[in-house]
Amino acid sequence: MAEETAEPAPHPPPTFIEVKCRSSGKTRRFAVGTDAGFALSLINRTLMGTATATPLPLALHIEAFKEREEPIAFGPNSLLVQYGHGWQLQTRTELDFDFPVPKGERLRPLTTRISTVKGTDGSHPVKRTANPVISSVYIGKIILAFILIFVLGAIFTLALENLPRLILFIKSSM
Repeated sequence: MAEETAEPAPHPPPTFIEVKCRSSGKTRRFAVGTDAGFALSLINRTLMGTATATPLPLALHIEAFKEREEPIAFGPNSLLVQYGHGWQLQTRTELDFDFPVPKGERLRPLTTRISTVKGTDGSHPVKRTANPVISSVYIGKIILAFILIFVLGAIFTLALENLPRLILFIKSSM
């Protein structure tokens, strides 16, 4: 009997994608199918949290690159994907581009923050309570709406009840 040589099983595809941050030099792992905008916000949040003498430049976008190939940029709503052997994902910063930035200014990626309202003493956030305002004008508008609905219903009912007579009148006059 000839023994068959068993080929090693192919490796399953990775369940994560690695993105190298050019500012910090660290590599972050994200699940396959993560939004590029979400990954970028997490990377920038860690960059803002690092205490260094000079602030690290924030990442503007994520791109896939391979030597001697045109890089592929990921938009904020695109999903992170791995393009195969030799392709790597990395962040791009303002320092990677060749456009002039005025002295003392830095480009910042567009971020949206929700501000919290502080109390008068400035120590704790104010809790918002929803106080529904039910006034007599509001109740009057509701009653008027119900009256209009019933009047409109009565008009349609009368029109439908008298429709056969109207049809007979039109036929007899012809």
